[in-house]
This record gives sequence, structure tokens and C-alpha cells, in this order.
Amino acid sequence: MTELAPPPAARSGRRVRRDPPPPAGEAGRMRPAGEAGPVRLLAAPAPEPSRLLALPPVESGPSRRRPYRPGVFGVLDIGTTKVTCLIGRGDPDGTLRVMGCGWQRSRGVRLGGITDLAEAERAIRAAVGQAEGQADHHLRAVTVNLSCGQPESRLFNVRWPVGGRAVADSDIRRVVNEGRNRAVTEGREVIHALPLTFSVDETTGVEDPRGHHCDQLAARLHVVDASATSLRNLAAVLARCDLDITELVAAPLASGLSVLVEDERELGATVVDMGGGTTSIAVFAEGQVLHTAQLPVGGLHVTKDIAGMISTPLGSAERLKVIYGNAETSAEDDRRMLDVQLIGEDEHQFTRLPQGRIVSVIKPRLEETFELVRDRLDGAGLGRAAAGRIVLTGGASQLDGITPMAARILNRQVRLGRPIGVRGLPETATGPGFATAVGLLAWAAGAGRTLHDIDFSEPRPPGLIRRLVEFLRERV
Repeated sequence: MTELAPPPAARSGRRVRRDPPPPAGEAGRMRPAGEAGPVRLLAAPAPEPSRLLALPPVESGPSRRRPYRPGVFGVLDIGTTKVTCLIGRGDPDGTLRVMGCGWQRSRGVRLGGITDLAEAERAIRAAVGQAEGQADHHLRAVTVNLSCGQPESRLFNVRWPVGGRAVADSDIRRVVNEGRNRAVTEGREVIHALPLTFSVDETTGVEDPRGHHCDQLAARLHVVDASATSLRNLAAVLARCDLDITELVAAPLASGLSVLVEDERELGATVVDMGGGTTSIAVFAEGQVLHTAQLPVGGLHVTKDIAGMISTPLGSAERLKVIYGNAETSAEDDRRMLDVQLIGEDEHQFTRLPQGRIVSVIKPRLEETFELVRDRLDGAGLGRAAAGRIVLTGGASQLDGITPMAARILNRQVRLGRPIGVRGLPETATGPGFATAVGLLAWAAGAGRTLHDIDFSEPRPPGLIRRLVEFLRERV
């Protein structure tokens, strides 16, 4: 390697004379030819300002969220393991505050469906009464989660002639109701017909087509339906509780409204709500829910697996799952011994089992659940929209080790989601198990709705002839 030679002054051993800096204004003067004195260097020119214009800052946080509408709202989350009632109020500043919260252990409900009207009525009355007592408000109608009747999700493209005039509210109402009518199948009832995006002639991606002139209005709708008989049983048990149904809302849609931040809903995220009897899925992108699905497996199945494998009562199996359960194995599992009560034995008599025995029962059931979630997402045909991060919520998502397991099987970023966006929620109701109830309250107060100022229930004409004309118009 060649060494660089030192400067001549340094080689000669002489001291280098350093002149003081030139006076102001002379820094840029060059020495004329033949003039003695130190060499003055030209100052570097000041950099030119960038010609690129910076984009305005993106609005973030609450300023991007539409204010909640004022009023008092009651919601009811009827699940396999618990029934939750929330009463909230939209405050004048646009925020949402919880006034009352009640929850009871669920009875008469299996996989989200009503199996015993009398038992379900007792659980609902107790939860509603508890919330009404805290809020000092009597409920006559509630917004209820939809988890019964095997909900299904489909996408429809609908076109409607406009004739070159400006699109009005009535045109949007008719195109949405046309999609709802097309989605009707025997034995099932449409719950949601959510407009995702509109097109006016060749212009696509229109969020609100009102005022646009076009020959043809097209809409892409997300339709969710469920078994009509299951919905009638749900209405029957609420009628026994002296409650009307304001609206039914798909459970994963509600959960997404409470646990996802605005950017996740816009960029793409999938909510996996792991309940007691079911696991529900909702895919969000561009601020809308694009797909929902439900799997008939949940945390209660894990509890029953433990009870069956080690012959312990269900209550003991639930305690073992919550306190000692883990989704991943570790070296400590076989060294830690647990006292386990056996079925049929005296309640003070226990046997000792290693913690690894509990984990070995939990792990395969959760792996199966996430494999089913992966298959549903891959088969939904949503492409990149279903490839975003996963947000786990629901009571069964609180098991230790479940987040890394989900990330490994689903091959996506995963986080745990808790309810956000409301004030006054009791400390006991801030966990993932209350995500659906909080989301129902947000929906009741106006969150998550497209074109919220349009009433999509088309009014019926009053006269007999007009009703006949309307009947023929809808079916021809």
C-alpha cells in the first residue's frame, strides 16, 4: 500500500504560518497575479433552496374521525360465554361516553345462537338491568351483535340508469336497495348492504356520487346475510325482555370499529375476534370492511379440550387455561407441577400434573384455529387487502404466547387489540373481551357508516295503487 507524502512544510520541519481570517467582505476576493500575501479561498456558494414543494401535513388522530352523533344509545353483545350491555351518550363535543355497563355469564346461547329462550332471557335481563341502574336510564331498544345464523359475506356490483342528470339521494338509495334485493336468498335475511365505492359512467372510485352528472351509476356493495329463523329466535328472546332491535351489526365489523386505528382501517388490516364459541374475521381496507367470516371454534373449545384430556371439571379447566395456559411450549413446562382436581373425586382431592400437559392440549387447538383463519383469508379473493397486519381481539386472544403463534402461522404482523375511542369505560371492561360491545356502541353513535346522512330504507307509497306500482317496479 502506497503512503501519501506529508505536505512540504511539514517535511522541512518549519512552522506553518497561519494568517488571520480576512475581514468581512474580502473572503471572496482572489489575489491578483503577482500580488504577494496569503492565498484567500473563495467561499462556497450558498445552497439553492429546494424546488420541491412539501405536501401539507396529514391530519391524524381524532381530527380525522367524524364526531359521534348526540343522544343516548344502548347496545347488547350476546355471546356464548357472556352477555354485555353498554349504555352510552354522544356528548356535545363529539365524543362518546359510557354511562352504564353490565355483563353476566351467558346462558342459553351456543355458537352465538339462542338455544334456550328462558335461560337467555334471564342473562339478558340481568345484564341490561345492571347497565340501566348505573346509567339511570331505561332502554326500550338496543343495537345487537350478529353472531348467530351462520353469517355470510358477499360482494355485488350493481348498476342503475340515471339518464344524464345529477345523482341524487334517491338514486343512491335505489342502487343500494337493488343490490339488497339481488342478494336475497330463500331462508336468509340481509343484514348489511354496505356501499364500498361508486362509479359514475367511466369514472371509478367515487366516494360520494351526489351531484355528479352521469348516464349510469354503479356501486360495489358488501352484503352480509344470516339465517332468517335464527334471527327470529333472537328477536323473540329480546321481545321477552321488552326490548326492540334498533339494528343488527356483524360482530367482527363492530370489533374492528373499536380496536383499529384510522390508519389501519385505511391501509388494510384484518381483525380476528376470538370469542368463546366462535372466531370471527373482518378485513378492512380504504376505510371500509370488505369481507367478514365466522368459524365455529373459540376459547370454550380449548377449555373443553383440557377438561376432556385430563378429566377435570369445566370450571377447573377454565382456571388452568387462564392462569397456566400458553400457546407455545417452553423448557420450564415439564418442571412446573400443578394441582388438578379430577372429575368425580372429592373437591379437596387433587392430582399433580406438569404444566406441559396443559400446553400440549392448548397448542394444537389454537394452531388449527389460525390455520382455518389463514385458509379463509386466502380463499376470500381479496388480494393485497387481506395481506395486511392482523389484530387479535376477543377474550380468547389474551392467552400467553398467542401473538407469536399467530404471526408464525399467518405470516403477517400481529398485535393485540383493545377497545379505544370511548370515555368512561370501567376498568373491568377495557380488555379485548369487550371489543364487540364497544364497537356496537360506536356504530350506534354513527361510526363506520358510509353516506351516514342517507336513510337507505326506501319509503312505501301510501295508496293501494301506488303500492302496487311500487311492488311491480321492484320486481320487473
